[in-house]
Amino acid sequence: MAKFWRWFWSLVIGIPIAVFAVWAVWDNTRLFFVTFLNGLTLASLYFIVASGFTLVFGLMRNVNLAHGSLYLLGGYLGFFTAQFSGSFVLALAAGFAGAALVGLLMQVGIFRFMQGQDLRQTMVTIGLSIVFADLMMWAIGAQVHQMEAPEWLIGPLRGIPLINAYSKYRMSLLPIGIVIGVLLWLFLNRTRVGMMIRAGVDDRQMLAAAGVNVNLVFAVTFAIGAGLAGFGGVIGAVELSMVPGEDVRLLLASLIVVIVGGMGSVVGAALGAAILGLAETYGLAYAPTYSVVFTFVILVLVMAFRPRGLLGRPA
Repeated sequence: MAKFWRWFWSLVIGIPIAVFAVWAVWDNTRLFFVTFLNGLTLASLYFIVASGFTLVFGLMRNVNLAHGSLYLLGGYLGFFTAQFSGSFVLALAAGFAGAALVGLLMQVGIFRFMQGQDLRQTMVTIGLSIVFADLMMWAIGAQVHQMEAPEWLIGPLRGIPLINAYSKYRMSLLPIGIVIGVLLWLFLNRTRVGMMIRAGVDDRQMLAAAGVNVNLVFAVTFAIGAGLAGFGGVIGAVELSMVPGEDVRLLLASLIVVIVGGMGSVVGAALGAAILGLAETYGLAYAPTYSVVFTFVILVLVMAFRPRGLLGRPA
């Protein structure tokens, strides 16, 4: 019976998507494939930010609702570093390092005293996100900031089949997301530190009894997760504007990606980011009035039929 319903809902969801894809390609082939690339590149940005959230929330079970503020902080730090130095690489380093430092302070000063206390973590980090947002608005202002892409990524990439030309910078987001995803997966599954992180989540006391400094392991993990948010902020500062409110948008996107993909799964986060990115871009291209609805329809369907996420596993 379960297999029947699985096939039933696959057909109910899959057939309309297939019909839409055939119609969209027939109606305007270039628009369909440009939107597809836009969705994948947006998904890459979502994945970079959400991969840090996967470490902190999905794996360590720390509810950090100030994750979006770390994204915005990294974007601002990258913007001003690029203005001062003229180097995009230094901007990326500054965004990662600044957000990682703030994340490290949050773990050492707050989360280490609230292990397993989800409600307290939620309330405290909501308060922190408000404080961070107000401090950044006080220091920087509410005007829109947008960073220039590095010179070698400015302009279109030509000669692409079906769509002819596409932004070099946006296209570069795909390999960046893939590299970060592979490195993160290898870090968690093929290194000693990654194994200690997973062991510490499953049984903190046993890991401490084995002589491992659990607080140090968790602090480093939290710093990496926060740093990835800041790194994503610098990347997003080129394509998306840096303005108060972007922190809430990226936090919501990260939550959806982790919930849809599955708690603690890097591959699941990539899948969730792809689904969210494509749903948003196709919604804006073909049904802009209802584009926001598609995101929450996906979330409702996943929570109804796969409560642990598409690739989630029992705790």
